[in-house]
Amino acid sequence: MSAPDHIIYHDAFDQGSDQWLRARCGVLTASNIKLIITPTLKMANNDKEKSHLFELMAQRITGHVEPLYVTDDMLRGHSDEILARAKYADMFAPVTECGFITNSRHGFTLGYSPDGLVADRGLIEIKSRRQKFQIETLTTHYLAGDCPPDFLLQCHTGMLVSERQWLDLISYSGGLPMAVIRVWPDEKVQAAILEAAAGFEARLSARLAEYHDLLATDPRLIPTERTIEEEMTI
Repeated sequence: MSAPDHIIYHDAFDQGSDQWLRARCGVLTASNIKLIITPTLKMANNDKEKSHLFELMAQRITGHVEPLYVTDDMLRGHSDEILARAKYADMFAPVTECGFITNSRHGFTLGYSPDGLVADRGLIEIKSRRQKFQIETLTTHYLAGDCPPDFLLQCHTGMLVSERQWLDLISYSGGLPMAVIRVWPDEKVQAAILEAAAGFEARLSARLAEYHDLLATDPRLIPTERTIEEEMTI
């Protein structure tokens, strides 16, 4: 796939695979951008932001992503994603799957796991919804033609990472109509995302330097080895 040098399409593996976890290890991603920026587009300074900073810091140090518990919503979402992607391809345009995209244009790496690529210009992002949220989306956001606030930052980060021209947000709930909402890049939102990401990366780098200084100067720290664990990840 032809792309600028600062954009890498990791399309040789599936999402959820060991290779996918390795590619995402230590990377600030679109799905977690909401942890470092507030709904008012300000840099976050709260417990969630600090927790994510230490999580990515630990991943960069160890090269290990700790397992996540697979919930019922995650399992339903995986099944719904397959159905929604097929329906979109039938109704709108062919979709190409891709494991992960990274973009290093801005002096740090941002990542995005797209639910599908549409030709050379578009993306799809699929959301499996509980029925009450699907009704809200249909009667509020779909009618207004706007992106539900819960997904705004992820969608704009996805476009920022891929540098594609639009994203179709697909809201799916089995038994209810599927909604497709076209999302276009917003310079204000994307500028705020980049500012927050740059600040986050600067804080993370400073903490990493402190950690390595500690290792180099404090002989009381005792090395350990990771034990083999049975992981359930998604």
